[in-house]
Amino acid sequence: MAEYDYDLFVIGAGSGGTRAARVSASFGAKVAVAEEYRVGGTCVIRGCVPKKLLVYGSHFSEELEDGKNFGWTWDNAKFDWPTLRDHVLKDVDRLNNAYTDTLKNHGVEIILERAELTGPHEIRLAGGKTVTAKHILIAVGAWPLVAEFPGSEHMSTSNEMFHLEKLPESMIISGGGYIANEFAGIFNGLGCDVTVVNRSDIILRGYDESVRDRLIQISLAKGISYKFNCAFDRIEKREDGALDVYMDGKSAPVRADVVLAATGRRPKIDGLGLDKAGVELSETGAIKVNEYSQTNVENIYAVGDVTDRVQLTPVAIREGQAFAETVFNNNPRTVDYSCIPSAVFSQPPIASVGLTEGQAREKYGNIKIYSSDFRAMRNVFADRAERSLYKMIVEHPSEKILGLHMIGPDAPEILQAAAVAVKAGLTKQAFDDTVALHPSMAEELVLLK
Repeated sequence: MAEYDYDLFVIGAGSGGTRAARVSASFGAKVAVAEEYRVGGTCVIRGCVPKKLLVYGSHFSEELEDGKNFGWTWDNAKFDWPTLRDHVLKDVDRLNNAYTDTLKNHGVEIILERAELTGPHEIRLAGGKTVTAKHILIAVGAWPLVAEFPGSEHMSTSNEMFHLEKLPESMIISGGGYIANEFAGIFNGLGCDVTVVNRSDIILRGYDESVRDRLIQISLAKGISYKFNCAFDRIEKREDGALDVYMDGKSAPVRADVVLAATGRRPKIDGLGLDKAGVELSETGAIKVNEYSQTNVENIYAVGDVTDRVQLTPVAIREGQAFAETVFNNNPRTVDYSCIPSAVFSQPPIASVGLTEGQAREKYGNIKIYSSDFRAMRNVFADRAERSLYKMIVEHPSEKILGLHMIGPDAPEILQAAAVAVKAGLTKQAFDDTVALHPSMAEELVLLK
């Protein structure tokens, strides 16, 4: 008889967990995955994917308006929230089924129950059954943070935004990160009165200051309000379901239909039994791992947002792949966390790779900045004042590209290709030597001055 029930038991069927399970099974391992909610994880079920679909839906308010100069008119155009919501949720169902089928087709056993560690090799399922595994991978992701103050229980999180019964007329969003700014753009585009409340005067910390400032300028022009250096005092619920929000010690409340907590996420480790298995945590409550995603317990690993590394879906997928290669294919692999491209699907979106101007000055001292500040052709024709900004940071005198930052239509689509050049360590001259693809927004990358 086998010493263990499984070669690998994965807790959490998100992006990292499913990749690790599928690839490990392809290498011949006997694999099971436990998931207490739905296969696909945060990104697929209640994160990046449904959010991007809402972004697309919210764009049509401007598309319809801009169409006038292009010869199009729409009489009595109106928006129906349930139609968009239900189509988004239907696509989530499709992806849930696709992820499930992929695992099954690779011979992975799916256990739709909560799992808890009871020892280094032992897992207890919610139904009462106990199983054993030679290796255990924890890939449970992270969970939205909600501050504690009187009435904070009335706040919603990003999880609930995809299931709202009706479109709110007014919304207050707490936070200044990518989740806050993305949902601000979505609901503003859908016609909601949006106010972003931030405890500091900095949004999108970690992104280049120039593109952050540009986003604020554009967002204000679109009608999004900001309250900086502002704190919540309490929230009271009215009889009609609306919320009275008290802030900054002021006696008069601000009414809102929804108050969204978007101040960050924390590793979802509650009730996992990590203490019973002896797994060490960082000061922030994340699972501590080495370069091979291995915890202090030799046979227990962790990938994705439950660790204290880069919280991005493609990173979790790479970590899951590297884990499978290392443990089940005798091919030790690690993940390179340098120069990872990222995007904020605000309106317009931001895309970034490499060092910001501030980081580059601190690390290299002598740098040069190349930029292009322009109106996209479409915006010019539509009489829309919105301006894009592309910014390249290079080391001087080598001209090696250190960072590339963009805000404008389709910026993430354009940056993905350009990020290859930055990752490869190319110089500004390589861009200068490339003939422009005209007419396009992307050509500005090879025309930077």
